[in-house]
Amino acid sequence: VQLQACGGGLVQTGGSLRLSCVASGRTLGGYALGWFRQAPGKEREFVTTIRWNGGTTVYADSLKGRSTISRDITKNTIYLQMNSLKPEDTAVYYCAAAARAIYSTLGVSSSYGYWGQGTQVTVSS
Repeated sequence: VQLQACGGGLVQTGGSLRLSCVASGRTLGGYALGWFRQAPGKEREFVTTIRWNGGTTVYADSLKGRSTISRDITKNTIYLQMNSLKPEDTAVYYCAAAARAIYSTLGVSSSYGYWGQGTQVTVSS
């Protein structure tokens, strides 16, 4: 699976951004596609994920209530709508895909075998 993420940028505190990730190269049935982020000097952390079949979602506490993940099956694309952004949301956001991951492991980066190149999100105070 090849993943191409885009949509990052510079936004002020309280602003919104929508990230997109286009998947190609494989049928996505059975996959979960998600977002992770990594801030400078910090570990990569899980943000959210969605199962391609059925659309089940999982959110980390960090952006829960301020973000929505969705998918467009016709475009093989997932989206991450982020609202009420804070400076601590500043990070490189990565799109990732996991094949046949069980529910309890969807928040673990090692479950994801495919990664996009990342898109920078910067929230100014």
